[in-house]
Amino acid sequence: MTFQPRMQNKIEGFSVIGGLRRRNWNGITADLWDVECAAYAGGHYVARDPRLFILLDQRGRGRPSVKLAPKSNGAPQDSSVSPISYIPAEMDLWIDITEVQYVRHLDVHFDADAVSRRLQEEIDPHKLKDPKLLFFDRRIMGLAELIAAEIANPEPLHDLYGDGLALALVIDVLKLMKTEPRRRGALAPWQVRRVTDFIRENCMRNIRLQELADLAGLSQSHFSHSFKASTGMAPHDWQMNERMERAKALLACDSQPLTEVAVETGFSDQAHFTRVFRKHVGTTPARWRKTRRG
Repeated sequence: MTFQPRMQNKIEGFSVIGGLRRRNWNGITADLWDVECAAYAGGHYVARDPRLFILLDQRGRGRPSVKLAPKSNGAPQDSSVSPISYIPAEMDLWIDITEVQYVRHLDVHFDADAVSRRLQEEIDPHKLKDPKLLFFDRRIMGLAELIAAEIANPEPLHDLYGDGLALALVIDVLKLMKTEPRRRGALAPWQVRRVTDFIRENCMRNIRLQELADLAGLSQSHFSHSFKASTGMAPHDWQMNERMERAKALLACDSQPLTEVAVETGFSDQAHFTRVFRKHVGTTPARWRKTRRG
């Protein structure tokens, strides 16, 4: 099934030369634009899928200005030093252009789920949501020029040629490295990072198992099994280890009484705190503090 990009925009001051030239591959669509610009040109863009905007050429004294808000100060885009931008899905972008007569650019939209299926790996959601605006990479520009030439070619080569170039471009921009095979039933690396980061930030309160399962997109039973397969311990034990690290940091401050450390680390009383600390650390809080002081 052909992937069709879903873009909303409000633009002015552009006159397209030769019409839109588009190629569709498996989960990826690339558009090549040659555009004449009026004294002022610009607009607002938002797409429902991730996309790449690559400035291939420009003529004129000015430079396009890329902004994340209509009234913010923009950053200049230049085809030689800052031509590439990765824009996550649903991210608003404004562009103002003055003193530029001509612009040539490549837009590459992709279906993240389709690309993930082709790679037979899940794409880390953090990579998809992290914008990368106005940067230069020689290899990416080389791929973009080859894709543009293939789109402009009245007799394009085999579909697999353009498809391979476009997929390589997406992989390169997102820096998608092949992950090592994980143990059967284990979590993906991005799931482990998301869950352990959440535990670290919230370890002082009672974290419900359902909260962690939701972060990984799994049922509670599936998550518990997979988390232990990945880390070697149950989610509750992982949280307790994080809480003990916080406790150690507080104990390092000699002036703070043990009763206060117990309360600040979420325990009902000092006796409960001491029992849990000894279980996880191998000694009591008082002895740990004394040893550190010595």
